Amino acid sequence: MINNIFILIISFVLLSPMTVEAQSNGLSERFIPPREDVYRIGILSFFHETCTYCPEPAGLDTWLAVGDPTDEVLGRTRGYTGGFEARMEAYGGVELVGIKSPAGSPLGGSSLSWNTAEVWEYFTEIFIEDLQAKKPLDGIHLALHGSMAVAGVARPEAELARIVRNILGDDVIITVTLDLHACVDKELVAGDAADAVFSVKRFPHYDATLQGQRAADVIIRALQGTYKPTVATRKPGVITPSFFQGTIRYPAREIMERARRWENREEDVYVSVNFGFAYADVPDNGASIFVVTNDNRELAEKIADDMNRFFWRHREDFVFKDIYDYEEGVRRAMEAVEAGETPVVIADGCDRTGGATWITNELIRQGAGNFAIGTLTDYELMAEFEKRGLGEGDHTGPIKVGGTTDRFSGDPVELDDAVIEFYDGSFLVLLFGDNNRIIVSPALLQVTHPEWHARVGIDFQELDIVVHKTRVHFFRGYYETGIAGEEYPGTIIKIEVPGWGPADITKINYVNGGQYLYPIDMDREMGGEWDRPYIGDDDMIYETGEGVVVE
Repeated sequence: MINNIFILIISFVLLSPMTVEAQSNGLSERFIPPREDVYRIGILSFFHETCTYCPEPAGLDTWLAVGDPTDEVLGRTRGYTGGFEARMEAYGGVELVGIKSPAGSPLGGSSLSWNTAEVWEYFTEIFIEDLQAKKPLDGIHLALHGSMAVAGVARPEAELARIVRNILGDDVIITVTLDLHACVDKELVAGDAADAVFSVKRFPHYDATLQGQRAADVIIRALQGTYKPTVATRKPGVITPSFFQGTIRYPAREIMERARRWENREEDVYVSVNFGFAYADVPDNGASIFVVTNDNRELAEKIADDMNRFFWRHREDFVFKDIYDYEEGVRRAMEAVEAGETPVVIADGCDRTGGATWITNELIRQGAGNFAIGTLTDYELMAEFEKRGLGEGDHTGPIKVGGTTDRFSGDPVELDDAVIEFYDGSFLVLLFGDNNRIIVSPALLQVTHPEWHARVGIDFQELDIVVHKTRVHFFRGYYETGIAGEEYPGTIIKIEVPGWGPADITKINYVNGGQYLYPIDMDREMGGEWDRPYIGDDDMIYETGEGVVVE
């Protein structure tokens, strides 16, 4: 009885109006009351990962081939803009304004070289006109890639941020999201550019949606007066190949984990690490670090220094290793097949235009069977079949496949005969030899998941060897699903072939900045923030060097 009375008294105290009022007062101190006004916030998107060594420039025709510029950049469920939009809808009191942007990346993607001056002038003129028409805005988000190379424009991302700032004014909050391949520096967050930067930490890139959400958080809080973006930047002075940037494995995993640890230890901190894109010979290539804090300059500099030193300590772990030439790689693949360790996934990570035949011809030479090449670029062959009226079930007779996209493509694959197993105008599957297949596409395509094969009528479960033109993204569908592993004899085999994207980047002839970075300059010492001659004059960034040679 006494216990029951005690419980009733405690319950009465806990539920008393005074206690409830105290709790609600606490909440009112933590949350901003609903606004009477509505924030107008824009979204602009401009993506391209530029391999400046590739033979074909990214011209205006390649951009417009995917569609006309549009302001319908909203309504996506994922990615930078999807995450940004969803978060803004959750806040409420926001009018999102789409700024007219390219319909997508140019046709050919990162198999294309420098964007022409015409591309830059065309799209910036559209941006300027649409921003003028739709201002005033309280904030704007720039969904970018970060490794765009433009003839005549040394730092296109920073320049775009300045264009936006000049139109919208100093009080507008500008956030930027980037791929971790971004080639950027402190100019991106200079006083007349962006306020905050958020880069993906995953490669493959799972967290683009999260970074869009973070960008939305900072804009809203900055407008509410509860967050003042304060940014510290560093350039560790290291350039790394894409093959070793996968964040599922060492050392990239440890670098990104350290960034996340800082974010979890400190309040209101965002740490972005960009590895850079080794195949863009631009002034700001190499790794970069951006630390955003809430009006805490001392903390931002402390974290930036720590991340800078940590990256530099791991510089040697990114140097060329664990990749085979095509003869040894194919031999190891066949060993794995003989041991019953199938399927074997071969990553052809150096062929940036899609038509290289080195691995295919070596598989044939060594007598491999039951393999699929997905894909091999040969637009001319597909056009020829269309002209001849060939279709599924037809025999081709003697044909040559691939080897036509650039000077590193190798000799065409010569087949005495093949059967057209699949053809839909977009993809062509040639069946030949010992249950072997070549999937032909009109342009470079990165296949990243085994389920894709069903798209062209292939049962992946029946294959022994698959070859993809990819560097890291294939980990998503093969390694992380447990289908393939890296231990010897290994069912994931990375092969170095002649091409525009060598893993051994000491073979690349840099002229616009990369020549000052480790491992190109192995004798350079680290001394605080990376310092090197400023390169960015218009005449310099036209130099692209011929010396990309993989022997």
